[in-house]
Amino acid sequence: MAVKLVIFDLDGTLLNTIGDLAEAADHMLALRDLPRHDYAAYCSFVGNGIMRLVERALPEELREAEYVAAARQDFLAYYIDHIDQKTKPYPGIVELLEQLQAAGIRLAVASNKFQAGTEKLIRSFFPKIRFEVVFGQRPEVALKPDPAVVEEILTLTGVAREEALYVGDSGVDMQTAHAACVRSVGVSWGFRSREELEHNAADCIVDRAEEILRYV
Repeated sequence: MAVKLVIFDLDGTLLNTIGDLAEAADHMLALRDLPRHDYAAYCSFVGNGIMRLVERALPEELREAEYVAAARQDFLAYYIDHIDQKTKPYPGIVELLEQLQAAGIRLAVASNKFQAGTEKLIRSFFPKIRFEVVFGQRPEVALKPDPAVVEEILTLTGVAREEALYVGDSGVDMQTAHAACVRSVGVSWGFRSREELEHNAADCIVDRAEEILRYV
């Protein structure tokens, strides 16, 4: 069936956010006189929400709930004010979204980033794109790979799952799509490896944004 809706992951798919995430984490660690991490480490830390990112950045012996929660607050206080300093869309993404929109295909975002941050980034970088739904992490909804967020988007838009396409850069994204019984497109330009996408049974993998047009 023809695709009527494309659901995008945010970090590592639409936007390269790792610079601002890493800087906020480094700030949180510096407040505690703890060692910082390199780019590759932060790429492996992201994908399961801010709480898990903060937890993974902390030394193992400090990963108790109360300490992680306090560290998360310090992270968020810095990050929300610097969320778009180093972040930018991946090559071809704006053009892809404009083409999909012009073709009448509906667009949505399903991210594990906290809701306020997700909304702020979408407003900042895609002001001319009309997204039907923009969902980040919300307390009442399970994080991906639980399919709840995709199911909610399908319900709100009235689009059948066989008419939807899910696009993401990680194994978590591919697991989410499969759990929701939605076709998946893995993108190779994000934070995770092509091997991870293959291991998690991406229906197809693309190397450039415009290649996604083949599947709609």
